Amino acid sequence: MSGPFDLYKWQAAFRDFNIFFEGLLTTVGVGVLALLLSLVLGIIFGVMNTSKSKILRCINRIYVELIQNTPLVIQIFFLYNGLPYIGIVLPVFTIGVLGVGIYHGAYIAEVVTSGINSISKGQFEASISQGFSYTQTMRYIILPQALKVIIPPLANQSVNLIKNTSILAMIAGGDLMYRADSWSSGNLYYGPAYVITGLLYFSLCFPLAKFAKSLEGGNHKKANKKSSKVIIHPNGYNDIEEIKEVAL
Repeated sequence: MSGPFDLYKWQAAFRDFNIFFEGLLTTVGVGVLALLLSLVLGIIFGVMNTSKSKILRCINRIYVELIQNTPLVIQIFFLYNGLPYIGIVLPVFTIGVLGVGIYHGAYIAEVVTSGINSISKGQFEASISQGFSYTQTMRYIILPQALKVIIPPLANQSVNLIKNTSILAMIAGGDLMYRADSWSSGNLYYGPAYVITGLLYFSLCFPLAKFAKSLEGGNHKKANKKSSKVIIHPNGYNDIEEIKEVAL
């Protein structure tokens, strides 16, 4: 009786490795473009959430709550099956970029919001007093400093984004998971197909996960190394002021 990992099955899988490699390239392509889209959306909606405008904050909350509280597969099926009813037919690759990008944009928006809120309000007040507009304040003062807080969770989001590209297998997206399903369904060599697929996903996600951990560790070390100085006021009282690096 043959087993799921017989040698001849592995030989067949490596002989057709180009099929898996083509799927890997599609996965990377979708992942990179979806990440860029999610970053753009995340920054825009994250800034909107910290705006003084109630309308902008309301638009942000609608987007974030709607996307975060519905399954990604439903959103992908809406783009794939729903849009054609209104005359919009998109390539599967584009659907993958839009679906995964919009989905993760909602989570990155929350990350950006947290990063902005971590900056002292004094930074806002000081920049406004110097004549900066709200947009200039965000661009030149706040966001550069918030990057220190934002980048580690962004790296984690990148890992989740790459794994979520596998959802395209449900709409014949040509990604890595779809290629593995298609190849193994024709010969029933499921064992080698899914092991190879898992290892390829691991080769993409593990370096990003290690990078995220290194960034988090670096931030903790910097936080522990922050020094403090004593300011002697003329009235004789002492204040402890934390010395913080400002990224401009």
